[in-house]
Amino acid sequence: MQSIYAMHQNGSDNLEKEEKFLFYSIDNIQDLYLTMISSLMEIGKKEAEFLHKSSLKHLATPEERKPNEKFVKNSLFQIFAENNSLSIALETRKIDAWSLNDDYIVLLLNAIKASEYYKTYMSNPATSFEEDKQLIVDLFTEVIVPNEKLYEYLEDDKLTWIDDIPLVNTLIIKQLKSMKPIMDDNFTVPKVYKDAEDKAFVKDLFRKTILNEAELAKEFVDKTPNWDSDRIAEVDTIILKMAICEFLKFPSIPVKVTLNEYLELAKEYSTPKSSIFINGILDNLVKELEANKKMVKAGRGLM
Repeated sequence: MQSIYAMHQNGSDNLEKEEKFLFYSIDNIQDLYLTMISSLMEIGKKEAEFLHKSSLKHLATPEERKPNEKFVKNSLFQIFAENNSLSIALETRKIDAWSLNDDYIVLLLNAIKASEYYKTYMSNPATSFEEDKQLIVDLFTEVIVPNEKLYEYLEDDKLTWIDDIPLVNTLIIKQLKSMKPIMDDNFTVPKVYKDAEDKAFVKDLFRKTILNEAELAKEFVDKTPNWDSDRIAEVDTIILKMAICEFLKFPSIPVKVTLNEYLELAKEYSTPKSSIFINGILDNLVKELEANKKMVKAGRGLM
């Protein structure tokens, strides 16, 4: 949707160029994911480095010589450090943001150490995996994710990340909560695409919507008698075209799935009344397409 909107705004007709950028943007979602996960790893390393340097000071205090290492020995830091899936992904995608911007890691670490989550955790002499896990979940959710400086950095680093940040952070929190005290296969970097068919769908939907825009628009222009075409928000027209494209050219996608997906897009990206407007048009259009047998759906669960 955003790629089609960008093409309209730029007046571009270079389909291959825009498609290439679309896939580049999607691939960058994994880079954002790895950047956020690696921030946790770097926070643990930075604190370990700080404790080591403090213990070597000429006038080190007893607490500095024998520091409380409970945080740096957190079980999740160890799992991340020894996880093959994560290390391979970080190397393959060449994720090294924090080596050049470790001031953000220091900023996050200071915020963590000032939090009640950290203080409560460190004051408990007992250790357990569940406590370790809960601390990292709480710190990531309540300290790292809401940090405005971090958000500004991510926003400035890659413009395409702006809308991906909530998606990625939600996924990471879900993964952290499901972790178990077992090293093997305990943490796996998710794939960007489920399979080759999944990736092909991105290309097909993008191309079929762009190449058939005029045809797709004809399906809804007469369904909006109270609206001039130039009064309909451009995002709404794109959403309608994409939804209609799925109705007509993707027989394996259930109608309800298409309706739900595009109504959510309208709520997120368009005007407050857009979802009601779009729902009314698509609902009437579905009835008409079914009556005229122009929409044929085939596959499991579609009958």
